[in-house]
Amino acid sequence: MTASVNALFEPFRLGTLELPTRVVMAPMTRSFSPGGVPNSKVIEYYRRRAAAGVGLIVTEGTTVGHKASNGYPNVPRFYGEDALAGWKKVVDAVHAEGGKIVPQLWHVGSVRKLGTEPDGDVPAYGPMEKIKDGKEIVHGMTQADIDETIAAFAQAAADAKSIGMDGVEIHGAHGYLVDQFFWEGSNQRTDGYGGSLANRSRFGIELIKAVRAAVGPEFPIILRFSQWKQQDYTARLVQTPEELGEFLQPLSDAGVDIFHCSTRRFWEAEFEGSDLNLAGWTRQLTGKPTITVGSVGLDGEFLQFMVNTDKVAKPADLGALLTRLNNREFDLVAVGRALLVDPDWAVKVRDGNQQDILPFSREALMSLV
Repeated sequence: MTASVNALFEPFRLGTLELPTRVVMAPMTRSFSPGGVPNSKVIEYYRRRAAAGVGLIVTEGTTVGHKASNGYPNVPRFYGEDALAGWKKVVDAVHAEGGKIVPQLWHVGSVRKLGTEPDGDVPAYGPMEKIKDGKEIVHGMTQADIDETIAAFAQAAADAKSIGMDGVEIHGAHGYLVDQFFWEGSNQRTDGYGGSLANRSRFGIELIKAVRAAVGPEFPIILRFSQWKQQDYTARLVQTPEELGEFLQPLSDAGVDIFHCSTRRFWEAEFEGSDLNLAGWTRQLTGKPTITVGSVGLDGEFLQFMVNTDKVAKPADLGALLTRLNNREFDLVAVGRALLVDPDWAVKVRDGNQQDILPFSREALMSLV
């Protein structure tokens, strides 16, 4: 194991959170939880990664207990006795292998399509109303709706703590509900939640404060955010480091402990004039630990495999990533598809057996391994 690879397998500590390695399993929607309840296959799926050198598992997105929070089939819930009992079994299995785990708490917002279960023909909820063919397909959230949604996130976080999770991650990225409030393209409200970026951040700030109040001062809160959106890969929430700092500081002050900085390619510079990526800038501006992510360990990005079904992603050299990690540009590294297809990715990297890492293809999405 070279000195540069060692950095990936050093322990990480932040308050009560102690990780055996700096490898993070990125959240990836898998849709293998019928009825929203994690089953034995889901338990084994996460256990295997913890047993093979992943320091922190961020679960697939789990929906909070607010109406119309779900947008996809067989996505696990993070509310209800049956779902929480399933997650408790996942927690126990991961802890038995020496790993740590946090749920990603999620509300899809206005991207939800009518008819998506379990809420059937309930319209989607979002910052702004949308009418199509005379039918409300997105309900513009009232103050009462906002308060109820924030309370649902806070309750989910409290439940996560009660079943032994090691923290929570709030999904504030990729054009889902929290991000819909951040983004001017989806939030043109005229009240205190719209207008300037500071106002558009108010929903997220209030949500984080409520989660912090629900879990106390020591329980780790991670926020995943992104510039790009599923609806627009070229979107930019902010254009300069100064604007990024103005956006992040209130979120940091509200209670975020770690920022999970979602990019499509970790090696790309976020702003002109610097090689720092989004995680690097975020760490520098806030002083908080950051997680980098984006095509780690593979020679192609996710979108290519949704369009070209026969394309295969081969393991990629980690030199540039390790250099950045050794330079402390960021603190943790989230691995997505490489870990999805090969649960032993981390130990193969650690032991110098990268030639044995399995390639990724779209077929890997069809099952849990």
